[in-house]
Amino acid sequence: MNDLRGGLLALARDLSSQAKTTTDLRRCSRIREALVRDGLFETSPDNQADDNGSRAAACAPGPSRWRIGLAPFPITPDELAFFESLGGRLLSFYRALNRLYFDSVRGTQPAWVAAYLDQGKPESLVTLSRMKRFRHLIPAVIRPDVIPTEEGMVISELDSVPGGIGLTGSLSRAYDEVDGESSNREDIVGGPDGIVLGFAAMLRHQLEDRHGCVAIVVSDEANDYRPEMTWLARQLRQSGLDVACVHPREVRFTEEALLLAGDTGDRPIALVYRFFELFDLKNVPKAELIMYSAKKERALVTPPFKPALEEKLAFALLHHPVLGPFWKRELGEETFELLSGLMPRTWILDPRPIPPSATIPGLRLAGRVINGWLDLGGATQKDRRFVVKPSGFSELAWGSRGVSIGHDLPQSEWTAALERALASFPTTPYILQEFHKGRHFDLCYYDERNGAIVSMAGRARLSPYYFVTGDRAELAGILATVCPLDKKVIHGMRDAIMVPCSLATQANQGRHSSLVTPQS
Repeated sequence: MNDLRGGLLALARDLSSQAKTTTDLRRCSRIREALVRDGLFETSPDNQADDNGSRAAACAPGPSRWRIGLAPFPITPDELAFFESLGGRLLSFYRALNRLYFDSVRGTQPAWVAAYLDQGKPESLVTLSRMKRFRHLIPAVIRPDVIPTEEGMVISELDSVPGGIGLTGSLSRAYDEVDGESSNREDIVGGPDGIVLGFAAMLRHQLEDRHGCVAIVVSDEANDYRPEMTWLARQLRQSGLDVACVHPREVRFTEEALLLAGDTGDRPIALVYRFFELFDLKNVPKAELIMYSAKKERALVTPPFKPALEEKLAFALLHHPVLGPFWKRELGEETFELLSGLMPRTWILDPRPIPPSATIPGLRLAGRVINGWLDLGGATQKDRRFVVKPSGFSELAWGSRGVSIGHDLPQSEWTAALERALASFPTTPYILQEFHKGRHFDLCYYDERNGAIVSMAGRARLSPYYFVTGDRAELAGILATVCPLDKKVIHGMRDAIMVPCSLATQANQGRHSSLVTPQS
């Protein structure tokens, strides 16, 4: 009798497990269908070259491919509170950086600050960015890349022209839709429409009482992101805004206005949302005409044409001891201390000789101070836990290109990376930044080739999207990108799991413990 009872229990467990697997597969299939419908997910796994997993899918190339996670990435209530408060602090940082730059230009802060931020930029762009009418402008979208580590959160960099906006919006809706039919409903951070509503609120604030349409201008360089911005424009039109995602060639210039052709004829453009990098201006058709229209106030442009606000070396300025009093005064002691802990220590790789009596502030090698960058070339693998990457204004400065990780390279290659970075200073300054290792997580994803739900160990990057309206930077959603442990740099790739973040509540904590488990 006991054997029979045991056999029946085992059979019941097997049937329950099979039913759960079937439900999970159906769930992932529904999510995939929604993403394909939105034009963001490539239907055939063989249509896209693998590119060794390096093509930048995580901030939404598309249609593209990634691993569809079984569930959103859960964050705790305390983590959600952290992300909700972070937006306002980063807004304060951008405003302080903007003031620091102009104070440096005026001579009330060290002149080398503006010199670093302007290094390698065309004089015409620098002159435009310094115009009085643009002086107060800062990016209207803020996205930090946040790495959860064993010691806490770390911001690896800030992006004011971020991809992934439409992708995060589409993912949030897709996971909310499938959870709407489940008893284990997830609370998506920002809600299913948070990205669309947040972007719309930002646009309305920018427009104020201006009349005309909004043109999301996507360049050839950013073409992989066109599907997500097309999706976003479609959602914004449904919310009542006149928005179009266009190629620069579709913009028509007159002395009176920028125009966009439509079914009912040309209509004036009130606002250009610039979805192209400033380093690529020479390859963007009509870029000079868009800049001229902004200069003459014929149309607004956001993010503004201000390359000083798009440099990764801003982290080095935050940590520079000479500028400490400025940052504390502008940010307040609490925000300064918080951001100093979140933003890794960073140095500008300036090849100019350092006087024998000086050392590089805060930089130590095996416990000793150094006064020459190439001293780092002789560091042991243990001691070279640093990252070298372009500061900005370069085709290598986005999509995790141009990144060299010290402890991941043979010593000869690490030395060569330092030498290349120093040699590039006149046109493209590089930075040296402390490397922080991400925590390990286990997530489940849909393996399309085998038709199964499998587990993957990986490291996560959390990318919250903040939209600026007045004095507030509102959190609208968080994109989680989880890469396998053998990938040293966390970014979008075909091997990554990409999901929205959700609030881990008491009701679903047990469910999440098997999906997202921090490892020691």
